[in-house]
Formats: sequence, structure tokens, C-alpha cells
Amino acid sequence: MARTATPSRTSDVPVAAGGQQAAARTPSTGTPTVSADSGATVSTLRNLWPFMWPAGRPDLKRRVAIAFIVLVLAKIITVLVPYFYKWATDALTGEGTGPAWLPIWLVAPVMLVIAYNVGRVMMVALTQIRDAFFASVGQHAVRQLATIVFRHIHTLSLRYHLERRTGGLSRIIERGTKGIESIVRFTILNGAPTGIEFAFMAAVIWYQFNFWYVLVIAGMIWVYTWFTMRASDWRIHIRRDMNDNDTDANSKAVDSLLNFETVKYFGNEDMEARRFDSSMARYEAAATRVWTSLAWLNLGQAVILGFGMGACMVMSAIAVINGTQTLGDFVMINALLMQLSIPLNFLGFLYREIRQGLTDLEAMFNLLDVEREIEDARDADDLAITDGAIRFSNVEFCYEPERKILHDVSFEVPAGKTVAIVGPSGAGKSTISRLLFRFYDITGGTIEIDGQEIRSVKQASLREAIGMVPQDTVLFNDTIAYNIRYGRPSASDEEVRQAAEMAQIGEFVAGLPDGFDTMVGERGLKLSGGEKQRVAIARTLLKAPPILILDEATSALDTQTEREIQSSLDLVSKDRTTVVIAHRLSTVIDADEIIVLQGGAIAERGTHRQLLKKDGLYAQMWNRQREATEAEERLRAAHEKDEHGFVIRKRAE
Repeated sequence: MARTATPSRTSDVPVAAGGQQAAARTPSTGTPTVSADSGATVSTLRNLWPFMWPAGRPDLKRRVAIAFIVLVLAKIITVLVPYFYKWATDALTGEGTGPAWLPIWLVAPVMLVIAYNVGRVMMVALTQIRDAFFASVGQHAVRQLATIVFRHIHTLSLRYHLERRTGGLSRIIERGTKGIESIVRFTILNGAPTGIEFAFMAAVIWYQFNFWYVLVIAGMIWVYTWFTMRASDWRIHIRRDMNDNDTDANSKAVDSLLNFETVKYFGNEDMEARRFDSSMARYEAAATRVWTSLAWLNLGQAVILGFGMGACMVMSAIAVINGTQTLGDFVMINALLMQLSIPLNFLGFLYREIRQGLTDLEAMFNLLDVEREIEDARDADDLAITDGAIRFSNVEFCYEPERKILHDVSFEVPAGKTVAIVGPSGAGKSTISRLLFRFYDITGGTIEIDGQEIRSVKQASLREAIGMVPQDTVLFNDTIAYNIRYGRPSASDEEVRQAAEMAQIGEFVAGLPDGFDTMVGERGLKLSGGEKQRVAIARTLLKAPPILILDEATSALDTQTEREIQSSLDLVSKDRTTVVIAHRLSTVIDADEIIVLQGGAIAERGTHRQLLKKDGLYAQMWNRQREATEAEERLRAAHEKDEHGFVIRKRAE
């Protein structure tokens, strides 16, 4: 019976470099971590609290505390500033000289005016000091969340990455990191302090005037808040639509640029531009609705504020006329209401920004909520390599339940030996390598390395033991040295050069103006197919794995380049357990065993000579490829070059 190590999640929480954990989707309830829906705002902010109050960073917590204290001081001064305005007005009109507790030198009208302006400057200064203290907290949250998402994306299965859209993914991460910064900043620095400022203002107005003023202002605040929340909730759906269209447009742009050559081959620049413009048109319409709705929101808020402030000022004007208030009181209520309008406006802005930030974060946290398909077992150990022997036992696999790929596949690759896997296209050859790397889990049977079932060992140790030279080598847009060193990042420059020499690319690199510092371009497009393959071989040599997979490593090359690279591949596979997945049978004639797959099952197996004697599927494939190779050789022989290097076509005999 097949031995299966059932993966178990040790944690549903991705862990960042600093050890901080981010909440993820709760498996039992399916409740999303971040939701922009109005009913989930409080729970969402609770889930985001670890980013606002970072564990293990007392320095950042101190900065948050200092920023909060500075902000409270700014709010106190905000309340005092209107008083200086009142006292200065009363002093100028001769209706008062200011409170008795002020120093005598400060009650002069000019000094009160100066004090009023000093207070206003201090409000701004304290706000800037607050922002300076809090800057590192917000940026740490951005870095932390971005790292968590980046790590998590790399833990997702190959199935997910084959379906994703790179451009859309990058835009989601970009918007999400901006969203977390806004939420962290506005929640900590402006949520509670704004409430404190309201309380101060209410107390001052009640004390300085009477309860009716407080009642009018409380009603204004309630209507303002209700209108802001309802309008913001309405705008969230428009914002989501705009984000979706922005993501779609960016996906199309990136996809088109990545396939620049294909676009040129078929002359479809206009078609690509139309597709992009179509997405941008939908984005334009959604963005227009966002800004239009914002204008209506701002207008409604201004009307509500206008009615509230107007009512209070009319009441104060009547009191001044009746002689129960001074002109300074009228000026003060106006200044207090102006001061109040700032946090009230900001309260609307705060709610709007938090909801908007949550909308931007929603898609990013949906990425974190994607569960990993391939997980290490809870009790997984590192793979212990002794010989590097591989065993496939009754392996069954399907990508989809209705589409079975491998049927009862069993074979062994003894330590230090080479086994080739050949067969028609779609037979399941490359699937073998993906299963060995555990990009997917098998649906039946077992795969073992040195007697250890690969589902029972840690993925990192499994992949560390296996080297891969693929058919289509995609390089990073960096230097040749960086791409070779990718096999072992700790390798020295000398080791990189040695690997290049062994892969027979050293002479080519030495002839380049920048040598190993030569940039290879996007996906390595500045290099030829053969040069890219040699870089891949050098990279694998530097990794020095005990197990090697050559996945159709020469099938995309011409015959002459294939012959040149084959000697490098022979060097790489020497004394290593090697699985060769091949299309060209000429590259596997020396394999210790050749396995022929057909329809996902083993049709034939044996050495090259044994399979030719069977005169079966392998022999048919061999004969077809030999005829094609002979025709190519005859065509090449029909050309020769004169002493000047010009090609002269010879008439076939």
C-alpha cells in the first residue's frame, strides 16, 4: 500500500523575516483577514494590529508612544489657540484684558496676538514632529507586509503560478503596501486623538457658552458622521471596480511587453494597443465615478458643516446683541468651530482613507489567504542523501480528476546511474521531473530517494539535493556572474569562473567587453539559446547536487549546438544520479536504461540496443529521427564556403 505523509499546516499564519506574524484566512470559518465591507472594519483593524504595534520592536513602540504624546499636546494647544484669539479681540475692543492667571506682560493686546500665532505655529510644528517620529513605523509596516506576501507567493504551488497574471499581481502588491501605510498612520495617529479633540472642544464650548451650543454641535457631528459613512460605503464598490480595471490594464501591459518579440512577429502592435486601451477605458470610467462621488461627498459634508456652524454663530450673534456675550466670545465660537471643522473634516477623510486602504489591502490579503497546496508534513525531517538512488513505485498522478497523466509508473534510478525517459509529446515525461521536485503531490504510489518518501521530508532539503537543466532556460535580468552564482549564492568569483570553464562558456564570457558583469537582458534574451543553456549548466555545476534532472535540455537547439553542449551535460552528470527527459533520442543512447512512456504509462524499457531489437515504439521513434537527421546532414553537405567565406550551393549528386 502506498505510504502517504499527510501534510499538516503548522501554522495558518505567514511569518515575516522579523518573526512577525500576519493573520490569514481562518480555515474553519472562511472569514477573510481583511475586508472593506462596512461590517468588518473593526475586526479587520484588529487583525491588522500586529502591523501597527510591531512585536519584537520596542524601539518602534516607543516611537508610536512618543508620536501619540506629541499629538495629544498638539490637540491641547489646538483648544487653547481660540482662547488667545478671544482674549486678543476683547483686549483690542476694551471689553477685557485676559484671565488673571496670565503673566502681566502677556495680557497686552500685541502679546496676545503674538501668543495666538505662536500657538498656531506650535500646532504645525508638533504635527511635523509627530510625523517624523512615526515615519519609521509606517515604513516598517510596508516592508513587513510586502515581505510576508512575497514569501507567501513563493510558497504557493506551481499550479497557482501557472494561472496567475504577473502584471496584475505586482499592481495588487503595490496598492496593498500603500494601503497598509495609510491604515497604520491614520488609525494610530488620528483615530483616538481626534476623539480627544472632540471631547476637549465639547468641554470648552459647554464651559464657555452653554449646553445648547453643545447640542447643536453634537447633532451636526452625528449627521456628518452618518452621511460620511453611508457615502463612503457606497464609494467602496466603485473603488473596487476601479482597482479591478487597473489590475486588468496592468496585466495586459506587462503580458504584452514580456511577449514583445511575438507582438512584432505578427505585427499586432495595434491590436495590443486596442486591448490595453479597452481596459484603460473601463478604468477611466470607474476612476471618473470615484472622483465624481468624492465631489458629492465633499459637497454634502460642507453643507452639513455650514448649517451647524451657521446655527452656532447666529446664536452667538444674538447673544452679543443682547449683551450676554462679548465680541471676543463671537470670535471665539467662530474660531472653535473652525478648529472643530478641521478634525471633523479629517474624521470623514480618516474613515474614507481607512475604507479605501482596506479596499486596496483586500486583494493583497486574498493572496495571503490562498492556502499552500504543497506543505511540509508536521514531523518532516531533512532529506538525508547517502547514494542518491531514486525509486518510483506505482505512481499515479492527475492535474485534474478527469485528466489522468501517469498510470502505475514504476522504475528505479540506481545511485550514480543515468535513466532516460522518452516518449511522444504529452506522454507525461516532464511531469516526472515536476513530481520529483514535488511541485505537485502524487495521487497514488510513492516516490523515494534513498528510501525516504519525498512527502515525508522538507521541501527545501529535497530541492537542495536536485539540480535541473531545463529545456527553456530563463535567466534573471542581471549579470552572467549573478545567474551562474544563483546555483550557490555563497560561491566565490573563482568558483564562478571554474563553473563557466567546465560548462564551456568561459571563453565566450572572456571575450565580452564586460566579462562576467555583462547584463543578459530580460529573461536572458541577449544571449543565444546555446549560451543560455551553458549558463544553466554552469549554474548547476556550481550547485553540485547529487541528483540531476536534464529536462529536454537540448531539444530547442540546432544539431551542431546540441553536440557541443552534450559534452558539457556529460560532464555535469558524471558520477551523479541522473534522470534525462529527452526528445532527441541521440542524446540518450548511452543511458543505463531508457524508459519509453506512452499515454502516461511505461510502454517499453531497456538499453538503446535492447529497445532497437524489440522493434517497437522506441525503434519507430529512432528511425524517424534518424531520417530527419540524415536529411539535415545532406542539406548541410550540399553547401560549402569559398576562401572568402561565401556560401556556394552545390548540385546534389
